[in-house]
Amino acid sequence: MRITAHITTIASIAAIIGCLGFAPTIASADEAADIEKGKELAFNRKKGNCLACHQIEGGSLPGNIGPPLVAMKARFPDYDKLRAQIYDARKNNPNTIMIPFGPHAVLSDKEIDLVTKFIHTL
Repeated sequence: MRITAHITTIASIAAIIGCLGFAPTIASADEAADIEKGKELAFNRKKGNCLACHQIEGGSLPGNIGPPLVAMKARFPDYDKLRAQIYDARKNNPNTIMIPFGPHAVLSDKEIDLVTKFIHTL
């Protein structure tokens, strides 16, 4: 009986330690500020204007031309691919109606980085 108790205890400790590696990371204050700035740009009708075409949680009057922006980490596990999509979606789809934010200088590189950080959290 005593051996079973030790094995159970050891297995429980191992399980807890194993789960620690999967704990969500807490964003630093700078990262949180960048994400909030990215959200402001994405929702700004004169800048990113993502809501003109996409449904985004927390946004009002969303469009339905583009896909809803949900599960973005699953859809774009590679952050750089998401950034490239926002920068110029024509690279992956020459027939897209998405604005090429980078080449047309709608958003600066820094603004694209901020929007990408926000969109990647969705």
